Amino acid sequence: MGIDIQYLLWLQELRNATGGIFDEFFNALSKFAVDIMPFLPFVIFWGVDKKWGYRFINTWGIGELLNGLIKLTVCAYRPWIRSDLVEPAGDSKTAATGYSFPSGHTTVATVTYGTVVAWQKDKRRWLAVICAVLIVLTGFSRNYLGVHTPQDVIVGFSVSVVNILIVGLVQKKVQGNEKLIDILTFVGLGVVVAAILYITLKPYPMDYVDGELLVDPQKMMNDSFKACGAFTGIMIGSYIDRHYIRYEIPVGTSELPILTCVGAGIMLGWKELFAPATIIAAFGDHWGNFIARLLMVLFALCIWPLVIRKMVKPIKAK
Repeated sequence: MGIDIQYLLWLQELRNATGGIFDEFFNALSKFAVDIMPFLPFVIFWGVDKKWGYRFINTWGIGELLNGLIKLTVCAYRPWIRSDLVEPAGDSKTAATGYSFPSGHTTVATVTYGTVVAWQKDKRRWLAVICAVLIVLTGFSRNYLGVHTPQDVIVGFSVSVVNILIVGLVQKKVQGNEKLIDILTFVGLGVVVAAILYITLKPYPMDYVDGELLVDPQKMMNDSFKACGAFTGIMIGSYIDRHYIRYEIPVGTSELPILTCVGAGIMLGWKELFAPATIIAAFGDHWGNFIARLLMVLFALCIWPLVIRKMVKPIKAK
């Protein structure tokens, strides 16, 4: 038995000894990281700081794409498949879909909270510290709940930190150079095409237990198709914004906070309710998820900025 599984079993004993009093806290922390935090980049883009909004959006999009590609390359099984002694807490096993390595929750938590750290470390250190703590707690929660090994969490965190640093460096390098940004945009679209070809054509382990397939790779591709759709939306949407919309945040307008909240609410409703009932139902899990995320991001970068521009009342000069 590996030391990673032994560590999870030790945490499992701790859960059982404490009567699972921390289970819901860590479960909520994990869910908040992947269900709510991904909308933060768009709120920043619409109503706080457009430059940092783009940095948030790109780190999130690249993080999701990288996580999916690594997972479908390594194809590591979840801890409870490796050892039947591991029993995840509560319903966390149901929510933990896909392959195990690296941790998707840790990846999303790190790219979102971590970008806040990079943004606020010199301005609001208390906020940066809180976000750093949330990264650690979210990563630990994946071990505590028994759904990821330590190496899943460590690699998810490490890849995300590198992602944040590289996106920041590239943003500084290309700032103001529209031609170079356009080249990177088309390179990004090429990466999406290559990623889709890779995940659909590569071989996957097909291990059976009692006649049942342990992990269905077709289902495991869904998250990567979502990531590819979102990243395509980022590439196309940013191109349209830079060349045609040229959105500027109407700083100081009274309607802006409400409109940013409404926009995030629409995106959440689309992601959780309307897209599964319409686009995904019509086009299937793979391309339905791709199209649904593409439309969601295009809405955020192209449609809602126009709505905000139309709805806000300009501040009159004194």
